[in-house]
Amino acid sequence: MARFSFALCALLGICLLLCRSAQTSESSLPELDAAEIEALGIEDGIADEVSGGFDEEEFGEDDFPTGGEDDAEDDFISHIADPDVVVLSSGNFSEFLATNHYVMVEFYAPWCGHCQALAPEYATAATELKLLGVYLAKVDATVEAELAQQHGIQGYPTIIFFVDGKPKPYAHHRTSEAIVSWIKKKVGPAVAEVNNAGDVQGILESGNTLVVALFDKLEGNEVEEFISAARQEDDVLFYYTKDTEVAELLHIKPGSSTPSLVLLKSAAEKVVLYDGKFDRAAISEFVLANKLPLISYFSRDTATAIFESAIKKQIILFASPEDAKELLPAFEGAAKSHKGKIIFVFVDSTDEEVGKPIVEFFGVSVGKAMIVAFTVSEDQPTKFFLENEPTEEKIKEFATGFLDGKLKQFYKSDPLPEKDDGDVKVVVGNNFDEIVLDESKDVLLEIYAPWCGHCQALEPIYEKLGKVLRGIDSLVIAKMDGTTNEHPRGKSDGYPTLLFFPAGNKSFDPVTVDVDRTVKSFYQFLKKNAAIPFTIAKSSKGGEPLLNVKSPNPEPTESSLEVSHEAKDEL
Repeated sequence: MARFSFALCALLGICLLLCRSAQTSESSLPELDAAEIEALGIEDGIADEVSGGFDEEEFGEDDFPTGGEDDAEDDFISHIADPDVVVLSSGNFSEFLATNHYVMVEFYAPWCGHCQALAPEYATAATELKLLGVYLAKVDATVEAELAQQHGIQGYPTIIFFVDGKPKPYAHHRTSEAIVSWIKKKVGPAVAEVNNAGDVQGILESGNTLVVALFDKLEGNEVEEFISAARQEDDVLFYYTKDTEVAELLHIKPGSSTPSLVLLKSAAEKVVLYDGKFDRAAISEFVLANKLPLISYFSRDTATAIFESAIKKQIILFASPEDAKELLPAFEGAAKSHKGKIIFVFVDSTDEEVGKPIVEFFGVSVGKAMIVAFTVSEDQPTKFFLENEPTEEKIKEFATGFLDGKLKQFYKSDPLPEKDDGDVKVVVGNNFDEIVLDESKDVLLEIYAPWCGHCQALEPIYEKLGKVLRGIDSLVIAKMDGTTNEHPRGKSDGYPTLLFFPAGNKSFDPVTVDVDRTVKSFYQFLKKNAAIPFTIAKSSKGGEPLLNVKSPNPEPTESSLEVSHEAKDEL
């Protein structure tokens, strides 16, 4: 999965949602009585399994902090020849930024593969940019953890450009050429003047998206507003001229009044005329609405522009190239009607290298064309599926409903289990409400990933817990594969994540279970936090646990819920 991180990093707020939950400390758990110790099959005071906290949660990407690698990898970045890259630490960070106007800082981890790939590119860019008075620096975030935390570092590498100490994230290509080009625009003139007809062909053949303005003179309030708008854009080149012949070659109609402005791009709608006011906000809004093609073809080169756009609503067509030939005309027609409000994206679902991770994330079928509406959000990303025939009219209606908030949200889900009579209940997206949000049950839910080593180690412990507590009607021990199922109440920031949903209290955030991974600790947690009190009776024969114990109070009472709230407030 590491090679697909360019897309997953752009979806950082989707893949690494922070779970806002209460936690319980190990020291506050209740002691067990003799009957409970016997029923659980443990000796008092002795851990029954290899245990550990949840501070080593596993992630699927190597650019997120999951632990170190061997010494050779740790030393890799330090061996790159980068004499022009400044090494910063908490001791010199503030002073260096205060004494230099332009500083780009990379926060890295020595073991991070993406950081290692960036190192030679970053060094090359540093050498070129120092001639412009721009300094490139780096911070080892594994050593300077507090400094990294101050700047909100959540993954590696994270690159931030500081202008007079003010930060601006860099989220573009990690090549020396891209870094140099981006910074030159930030520190140099935002707009280039063109008055020579001989320069026009090269500008038009550059392949860049262009914004061109014609003025009577290159000064005054309207020119300043144009320049101000240009500074807001990272991936569009701005030009101005007062030469009408040059303006005509750049597709401004002869005889146009001044000021005049056009946007030029290589995709469909090659020339887009502007008829608004010449102020920064209006020009910026026009550029935002028109700089992307009507349909953005998802690729390594376009991923950043799509997912980092200020337009956060997308409608994505997943299809094979063959199916796309039939569907794209209708898709493009709908895109014209919602330009500037929704980004329309085509993903080749058969592309193993680029399309596959996006297909897996959205949970769509590779063999069938599908249209998905998606909102990019760090807090609550949302997805909606078009269930009608993908005609232009139906896609337009779908897009309008998306903007108006009238669509039914979609969640990934495995099929409902044919049999679910085990000790641990199987939760999928489509039965989450029925099982986990049942107000009459206290529910402990493990969110796991099949490939996660910690989850595999936890499985026999969790199964044993389910077996011991199976006879308690008011208590459910459940698990959900977090890689193939979704629900807004079942969020995880790593695997395994254990969440507790108290009975009669399902409208509140669940409690994060942060105790030793032992049957004893889990049982102690449940005994303390369950809204419906329960007991395990002493075994009646041969030391076998008495499993078929009914809850003494099958429905949550006012007093039991009151106790549950008090326990949660103490956490």
